[in-house]
Amino acid sequence: MAKPFERVVVIDFESVWGRQIKLGFSCQTNEEYVRDPRFKAWGLSYDFVDMNEEPWQEDDKIENHAIWLTGDALKNWLSRVDWSTTAVLAQNAQFDASILSWIYGIRPAFIFDTLSMARALYGVDAGNSLKKLAERFKLPPKGDGLASSENILDTLPFETERELATYCKHDTWLCKQIFLNMIKGFPTKELRLIDMTLKMYTEPKLMLDADMLMDALAQEKEQREDLLERLNIEEAQLASNPQFAAILTGMGIEPPMKRSKTTGKMTLALAKNDAKFQALMNSDNEDVALLCEARLKVKSTAERTRAQRFLDIANRGALPVPLTYFGAVTGRWTASKGSAINMQNLKRGSFLRNAIMAPEGYSVAVADLSQIEPRVLGWLSDYNDILEIFSSGQDAYSMFGAQMFNLPGLNKKDHPDLRQSAKSAMLGCGYQLGWASFAAQLLVGFLGAPPVRYDKAFAKKLGVDSSYIERFLDWDENLKKMDEIARTCTAQELLIHCVAAKKIIDVYRATAHPVVGLWELFGNLIERSLADGEEYQHKCLTFRKGEIELPNGMKILYPDLRKEKGKDGRPQWVYGPDATKLYAGKITNNVVQGTARIVMTDGMLRTAKRFPVVGTVHDEELVLVPEKNAQEDLAWILEQMTVEPKYMPGDRKSTRLNSSHTDISRMPSSA
Repeated sequence: MAKPFERVVVIDFESVWGRQIKLGFSCQTNEEYVRDPRFKAWGLSYDFVDMNEEPWQEDDKIENHAIWLTGDALKNWLSRVDWSTTAVLAQNAQFDASILSWIYGIRPAFIFDTLSMARALYGVDAGNSLKKLAERFKLPPKGDGLASSENILDTLPFETERELATYCKHDTWLCKQIFLNMIKGFPTKELRLIDMTLKMYTEPKLMLDADMLMDALAQEKEQREDLLERLNIEEAQLASNPQFAAILTGMGIEPPMKRSKTTGKMTLALAKNDAKFQALMNSDNEDVALLCEARLKVKSTAERTRAQRFLDIANRGALPVPLTYFGAVTGRWTASKGSAINMQNLKRGSFLRNAIMAPEGYSVAVADLSQIEPRVLGWLSDYNDILEIFSSGQDAYSMFGAQMFNLPGLNKKDHPDLRQSAKSAMLGCGYQLGWASFAAQLLVGFLGAPPVRYDKAFAKKLGVDSSYIERFLDWDENLKKMDEIARTCTAQELLIHCVAAKKIIDVYRATAHPVVGLWELFGNLIERSLADGEEYQHKCLTFRKGEIELPNGMKILYPDLRKEKGKDGRPQWVYGPDATKLYAGKITNNVVQGTARIVMTDGMLRTAKRFPVVGTVHDEELVLVPEKNAQEDLAWILEQMTVEPKYMPGDRKSTRLNSSHTDISRMPSSA
C-alpha cells in the first residue's frame, strides 16, 4: 500500500459515563453520545507504533510507553500533531475517531481498527473485544477496575484520574500489541476498506433534508388521524390484538389464527407478514381492508421512528453512515450495532432514501452491480447458458424463464407470473432453497417482491396434474412441511400453492444442471476438505480445514466443524458454538456472496482514488461528485465498476454492471 501516512499513533479516549446523567452507550447511540452537548472526554492515552516492531511475547518485559493526557495538555498535544500525515489506531476506532472528528475537528490521514481486523480474521462471532483478543494472543489481561465518573462533570478526583489513566494506558498498550499480531499479511485492500468504512461515519458528507422529513411525518400523522376518524375508532383498539379481533368479530369476520411455533397453541395471526392478515388487507370488503390499513398505520411505526431519528440527526449535522466492516461471515457490511439506523433497509424511492442528499455544489452518483450474485454463481458453476443470457443485455429473467418453462418468447408483459417465478428462482433457488422455504417466502413477498399465492390456473401452466399432486402427498415429509406453512397461511388452496412451489423448484433444478453439480461438489468437500483438511482448489476458491479462502486472501470460517444429530435424528454437519448447520447450499451462498462482495469492493476502491465513496447499500456504492460534471463522472465510475476481475479471467460478462441501475441524486440547490 502506498502509505498515505508517515506515522501511526494508537489512541484510547476515556469519557463521561454513568446511568444517572443519562450519557452513555446504555441509553444512546454512538452518534447521540458523542454529539451530545454534555459529552466530555476526560483524557486520552497515546503511543506511537513501529510497524516493524515484533509483538510482545510472554517472556518479554512489559514496556508501556503510553502517555496519559487531559485538560489543556490534551488539547495542546492534539494541536501539535500533523494529522494529515498521521494514521490513527484504536480498538473500536469508530468511537475514538468520531471524537477526534466531531469534538476536535481532527481528520487523520488513515484509520486502523483492531476490532474490524479481528472480525475479518477470526470470525464475526468469535468474540473480538479487547479482553478476548488479549486472551487470544496471551497478553496480560485487560483491566476491569475502572472507577465510575458518574455525575462528575468538571474535574476528576486525583485518585480517580490516576486509576483511569492506568486503565487507559494499559488498554492502549494492549491495542498496540494486538495490532502488531494481526497486521502482517493482512490484505492491503481490506485495510483500505476499513478506513473507508470508518470515514463514512466519522467524516460524514451526506446531508439530510429536514423539511422533507418533517413533511413526511406530518403527512403520515394526517393520514393516520384521517383513517381513525373515518372508522370512528381509537388507536388503542387497533393496537391491541384482542380488541382488534373483537372488532373483526363484530363485523362478522372470523379473526385469523395460526399455530404458535413456540407453544404449539393457536394464536391470533395479526402481524403484517401473516398471510392470513394480508388476505384480510386484500379483502373485497372495503371496510375490512380499510380497518387493516388503519391497524398497520398504528402498529407499523418503523418508518415513523426512522424519520424522527433522521430528523434528529439532521438537527445535529451531517449523516454518519453506520456500517460494520465484515459484519457477516461473507465479509459483507451490516448495520453498526446500536446505531438504530440500517442503511440496507432504505428502499429505492422511499422518502427516507430521498431525504439523503449531497452538500451544496455536489451530487451523489449511485452505481449498482446488477444481478451480481447469480452472475457469480453462473461463473463458479460454469453455467454457460446463464452467462450468455447476462452477456446478451436482454431481460435476464424473461430469457431464463423461457428456458425454465420451455416457453420461447416469454416476456414480462404477456407472462408476468412466469417471469416473476423465474426471477425468484434465479435469485433464491441457486442456494439449494427447498420448496417449503420457497413457498413460505412467496407468501410474505420473496426478496422484497409483493406477496404471491399460486392458484390452480398457474399450477396448470406449470404442468401440475393429478399424478404430480399424488406423488407430492405420498411423502409424509411434504405434509409435515406444509403443516408448518399452514401456521401463517390461509387454508384456501394451500395445497395448490405448495405443489406449485415444489414444481418450480423441480423445474429450476432440472434446468440449472451446472448449479446442481456445484452443490454436489461442495457437499463432498465438507468432509474431504473442511473437516478432514484435504486442500482443494475450485477456481478462485481454496478449501481447507475449517475455512474457504476467497480470491483476496480473506476467509470464510467454519470453526469447530463437526457432525451432530439433527432434530430428525439424522447426522448433519454443524459448526460454531451455536451449532450452525452447514450444507452445500449454505456454502454456495457464502462463497457467492463473498466473491460478489470482492467484485463490488474492488470497484469501490478504484472509484475512491478519484472521488470519496460516502456510503454503500447492498451492491450499491454512493459516490460524491461535483455537480457540474456529474454525468461525465458517473460514466467514469461505471468503468471502474466493470473492470474484469483478475480472479475471473475472460468472464467480464459475469460481472457486467447494468447501466440502468445508476442514478444521480438531487442536490439541495435543486430541491
